Amino acid sequence: MTTKHKTQLVVVTGMSGAGKTQAIRCLEDLGFFCVDNLPPTLIPKFTELLSEPEDRLHKVGLVMDIRGGKFFGSLQDALGYLDDHGLKYELLFLEASDEALVRRFKETRRRHPLSSQGRVLEGIIEERKRLEPLRGRATKIIDTSELSPRQLKQQVAELFGSKRDYKLVVTVVSFGYKYGIPLDADLVMDVRFLPNPFYVKELRDLSGEDPKVQEYVMASPETNVFIEKFAEMLNYLVPYYIREGKTHLVVAIGCTGGQHRSVTLANQIRDLLNNPDYKIIVTHRDVERNMGKKSC
Repeated sequence: MTTKHKTQLVVVTGMSGAGKTQAIRCLEDLGFFCVDNLPPTLIPKFTELLSEPEDRLHKVGLVMDIRGGKFFGSLQDALGYLDDHGLKYELLFLEASDEALVRRFKETRRRHPLSSQGRVLEGIIEERKRLEPLRGRATKIIDTSELSPRQLKQQVAELFGSKRDYKLVVTVVSFGYKYGIPLDADLVMDVRFLPNPFYVKELRDLSGEDPKVQEYVMASPETNVFIEKFAEMLNYLVPYYIREGKTHLVVAIGCTGGQHRSVTLANQIRDLLNNPDYKIIVTHRDVERNMGKKSC
């Protein structure tokens, strides 16, 4: 396969229990030819198959993770082979918090691949250590700690479902600090200094998607000054991220519960980053878990 071929190659890896199975199913739904648990040593041979002029595969997804055992250690070399031969690919890394992974393994009653004595947390810690270099070279990272299968499928579809080549995909995620900072965030902005709709009785049970909440948040002078300066900073930074080869930028906007201010500001940032060279994705991580609860 040469760079002239238009094959879209996505390599999926990450933590066991972080959702790689759901991700690969979503890629299949998007028309990708997918191979699960491919030994990395077979990548050179597999790319030869992709270069065949007849029945060429235009979209390919490969899952390679710790299940590969002794073969998994050669993944770095396999990715180096792709780089050396000018073969473009995207490395999708799925991760989740230790707490979320432990909970998932206990719910499914499955053994962690690195937990020979049945101690799930020890296996998770060891796997995270081994995967650290791969995470560092990932082009896209998704933290699935608080994502439902539907939300993960939506993110994968938004990242890889478009036929257009964007210079950068920007995901703007609103979140609540009471639930923790998103693990995959590149930039984090705290907007808890803004007036809080939680203390207005008629707004408390609404979200930042509601025009009444948006009007309240945007009515304060500090909000408008902040959003202008923050958008200016992002527009300044983004070209440099692109220059350094980054293809996916995650901007996290946080308030206390992730229901009012952060949701409003995330939507505003989407509009202010309107650029045909960027694909803007907005997701509200915690808004559903707050509705009807006592949260600010």
